[in-house]
Amino acid sequence: MAGLSGKLQSCFCGRVYKNRVLAFSQCCESYLDHFDTRPAPDAESLMRSRYSAFVLERSAYLKQTWFSAHCPKDISFEPDVKWLGLEVKWSRTTGPDQAEVEFVARSRLKGVPTRLHELSRFVKAEGRWFYVDGTQLS
Repeated sequence: MAGLSGKLQSCFCGRVYKNRVLAFSQCCESYLDHFDTRPAPDAESLMRSRYSAFVLERSAYLKQTWFSAHCPKDISFEPDVKWLGLEVKWSRTTGPDQAEVEFVARSRLKGVPTRLHELSRFVKAEGRWFYVDGTQLS
């Protein structure tokens, strides 16, 4: 995805490698566009790709990566939200097929700054990571 200046679009999730923000094409794009053949390798990568899916309003990807027992029937998006950035505080494995990720997602809704601070839980099933649920933090 090329920007107006010809440079590659930075990934929405803000992942940094060697002191540079990765391009979307080098980061979340492959997970969003190739869910069937390229699953996210760990819970943090899945969390980041889900953030990018919210930015791009990719409900199909969000549903595919939500643990089926907890997935809502419909996923809707706020019409006037502008996503501003993601900060992953930490991620950790909590069992052989379980992990947690704490993050802060910043946005602006109708001009009002908002932030979602959440501790998310993930499970690995059939070789793929899935979002289970999250607890909002202060």
